[in-house]
Amino acid sequence: MPGLRRLAATATLLLLCPLAAMAADARTQLKAFVAEIKTATGSFTQSTTGPQGNPQRPQSGTFAFQRPGKFKWAVSQPYEQLVVSDGQQVYQYDPDLAQVTVRKVDQAIGTSPAAILFGSGELEQAFEVSALPARDGMEWLRAKPRNADAGFAQVDIGMRGNLPARVELLDAFGQTTRVELSNIQANPALPAGEFGFTPPAGVDVVKM
Repeated sequence: MPGLRRLAATATLLLLCPLAAMAADARTQLKAFVAEIKTATGSFTQSTTGPQGNPQRPQSGTFAFQRPGKFKWAVSQPYEQLVVSDGQQVYQYDPDLAQVTVRKVDQAIGTSPAAILFGSGELEQAFEVSALPARDGMEWLRAKPRNADAGFAQVDIGMRGNLPARVELLDAFGQTTRVELSNIQANPALPAGEFGFTPPAGVDVVKM
């Protein structure tokens, strides 16, 4: 699923409360993150590189989530785009196209990286999980979707200090999307309407 426009819609990032064992493997840290962190906010930067090594223009923005299945992924640079899930439906708003795409949550994030980071289910139900060698100061795991129609081949997640710090996704077209996560705040109180979305007047609404 290349670029933030796809990754975010399925999308796709986040945090974990501090634990005592800093050397815990990535799977242990990720499971604790899913179990202990119910809401979070943070920032991201994202870059996508094609199979020939051609990089796309990097993107940046902010995110928030509330388990299970509610999240907001807001791209601010180099263009604006918003992906919001209210727990029932996922809205992807592109101001440049004046278009909102609407999907059911299970269609949009059921077996996507977003299911790992924003969901509440068992990781092994939807993914084959394996450990990877530590690198770049992070502990790593690889998750391969059991569903052949997931739209991506694998996603590697790097954990540092019990926080998801980097996500690297390889899609079916050989493109690699890297998302760096930062400024993560664990379990903040979020406004009641944080994950609500009403399409602006005059935009096209496409239901998938």
